[in-house]
Amino acid sequence: MTGLKKRSLSLAGHRTSLALEPQFWAELESLARARGLSLAAQIAAIDAGRGGAPLASACRLAALAFARTRLQ
Repeated sequence: MTGLKKRSLSLAGHRTSLALEPQFWAELESLARARGLSLAAQIAAIDAGRGGAPLASACRLAALAFARTRLQ
């Protein structure tokens, strides 16, 4: 994997930044397209359901779960 890529976005009305590997960003973009959402809306949905987990970890897990469903 290559280095982290940082992106800025708004979640619940607050600006934040999120750093993920480019491969995870690509999977999250594919997940958002599959669900008919913008990337920001997809990350907001992940944020809403992550409980106490760090946002980056929750995004990686969501991307991994989506990638696994495409492999089945």
